[in-house]
Amino acid sequence: MDAVASALTPQGLELWAALSLIAASFFTSALTVSAGIGGGVAMLGLMGYLVPVSAIIPVHGVVQLGSNAGRMAILRNHVAWTCLAAFVIGAVPGGFAGGLAVGSLSEPTLKAALGGFILLMTWMRLPQLSAIGQRGFALTGAITTFMTMIFGATGPFNAVVLSKAFADRLTFQATMSAVMSLQHLVKVVVFGLAGFAFAPWLPLIAAMVLTGLAGTWAGANILRKTPESRFRLIFKLCLSTLALDLMRRGVAGMAHG
Repeated sequence: MDAVASALTPQGLELWAALSLIAASFFTSALTVSAGIGGGVAMLGLMGYLVPVSAIIPVHGVVQLGSNAGRMAILRNHVAWTCLAAFVIGAVPGGFAGGLAVGSLSEPTLKAALGGFILLMTWMRLPQLSAIGQRGFALTGAITTFMTMIFGATGPFNAVVLSKAFADRLTFQATMSAVMSLQHLVKVVVFGLAGFAFAPWLPLIAAMVLTGLAGTWAGANILRKTPESRFRLIFKLCLSTLALDLMRRGVAGMAHG
């Protein structure tokens, strides 16, 4: 038991926090399946509260890669592969540019920006966009992959574009999963090349990916019993509380720095 607890708790993480993240991975994956988006941002908010700031974005990237790859595998026959290829063209340079930008931000600034980004994505009414072509997908890949290197979760931005590009729900869900898998893969590779030590986090990541896959499978049945309007309000309020606390800690850190 001590060996398991030790494996699940990299330096800077308590056992109760690790267990909370493993459980949360199930429910956030269930949320993504039922609502299309939201789980990645919710997990990011929780990790911002529990995980050392230097590990938030890279560890979140691996966990979300596993969750989205599982969903993509289930819906692989509906992926719009030509659009995904265009997204790749923009995602690679966008990811490396974002990796360079991350190093220029201090820990308090990153916390404050992360909290503000989560709050914005939770309450902002995103603009309605027209369907885009291959160049539009490449530009979207560059912009959102750059942003995900800094903020961690850009699913809402990608969802706006893809929901307008694909009228069929299965094509939208499948291509969204493929795009997010690619984006998180680029992120993980960039952080690995930058020297982030993933090895101490691998047991925790594996546990979170497994519970995330279980949440993907069971999500629709779990969330179907909750009225959507009530669930979304509670979800937004909880997420906003986490975001505001991140901003508070970031501003306090800047004031003391």
